[in-house]
Amino acid sequence: MLKSILPSDYYLPISIIVPAYNEEVTVADTVRSLLALDYRSYEIIVVDDGSKDRTSEVLAETFDMHLVHRPIRRQINCQREEYVYETRAQKVPVTLIRKKNGGKADALNMGINAANFPYFICMDADSVLQYDSLRRIAQPILENGNVVAVGGIVRISNDVELENGRVKHYRLPRNILAFMQVLEYDRSFLASRILFDRFNGSLIISGAFGLFKKDTVIAAGGYDSGTMGEDMELVVKLHEYCTVNNIDYAIRYASDAICWTQAPERLRDLCKQRKRWHLGLFQSMYKHRVMFSNHRFGAVSFVSYLYFLIYELLSPFIEIFGVFTMVLAWWFDLINVPFMLLFFLIYAVFGSVLTLTAFFSRIYTADLTLSFGDGLKAVCLCLFELVFLRFILAWVRCTAFIGYRKKKLSWGRIERRKIDLK
Repeated sequence: MLKSILPSDYYLPISIIVPAYNEEVTVADTVRSLLALDYRSYEIIVVDDGSKDRTSEVLAETFDMHLVHRPIRRQINCQREEYVYETRAQKVPVTLIRKKNGGKADALNMGINAANFPYFICMDADSVLQYDSLRRIAQPILENGNVVAVGGIVRISNDVELENGRVKHYRLPRNILAFMQVLEYDRSFLASRILFDRFNGSLIISGAFGLFKKDTVIAAGGYDSGTMGEDMELVVKLHEYCTVNNIDYAIRYASDAICWTQAPERLRDLCKQRKRWHLGLFQSMYKHRVMFSNHRFGAVSFVSYLYFLIYELLSPFIEIFGVFTMVLAWWFDLINVPFMLLFFLIYAVFGSVLTLTAFFSRIYTADLTLSFGDGLKAVCLCLFELVFLRFILAWVRCTAFIGYRKKKLSWGRIERRKIDLK
């Protein structure tokens, strides 16, 4: 009964923080979409992390913002601001902070320092929130006051038409690489994240869409500017901070709070993204290795940490080693080739069934209309995604550590295009 009351009668004041670096193509559309959200009490803070393009100028001109002299209390360390623009002519206050370049985590820390409300959302400048996403992601906190973080679901927006935060026309990406990422995302979000939510074991909230309790994040030290996976590092840090300080807490996952984001359409961009993700995973797990096999952290240690260690961090090395071993065994005639092929076929079919189950479940639960052609395309490509793209990305993740120190604080840029908003 509580769930039916909350969406219409209760609102949690939320600050939406949008870190941006060279986002002149998408940032205005992102803010425009945020202004269309079906929510009463929120503010929008865009942090320009020293962009080399016209990100700040485009935003200021589009929304007729004016320069203000606003002191920002730095509760978390970050680079200094250069100037602040504001406008109150919109539905909600919109603030633009231009600061010296310090990386995404540093920009998020600036946004937290400037936030006026007790809860904040971090999201990417190339993403769009669905019209009801704030109500959906705030619901777990309104139901349970000890919730310190909530993750939403991220869906691919390539070739999807959105109007005022609503899906006007849903179609799967024409680009084959982006299409396969839709299958990959649905499988990932439906499987592990829903499972971990059952026992407060979530170790990652996507940087594209997450809600956090500000005072707890500040007490824990905010985002770590020295890691490449600041989103996961913060969640793991919250687990450790709350457990060590005997704070009753929960980290939840809202499966009906949707954020639409762009997926890379070039293999080079996808490889850069996945290298960054894998390095961030390693850095987060190594930094908080005290949680490994530590009974004090309960299921987070013996289930979640172990899962991410074996299935996420080490799995690409295991997979590549397995392929290499099979090739050597074939070369020296030490393997039953028909049995090996049959075994591999069973693995591929089983994985494809899981992928399609997750994919069509998402289509059904989100009440989306899928064309026959897109459905057939998903059936045909799921096997290709599992067999070929998976092993390509496994190799990419294995080689992620080569020369990573040079790009430690890099934003990991990928090519952007305008979001299809009507």
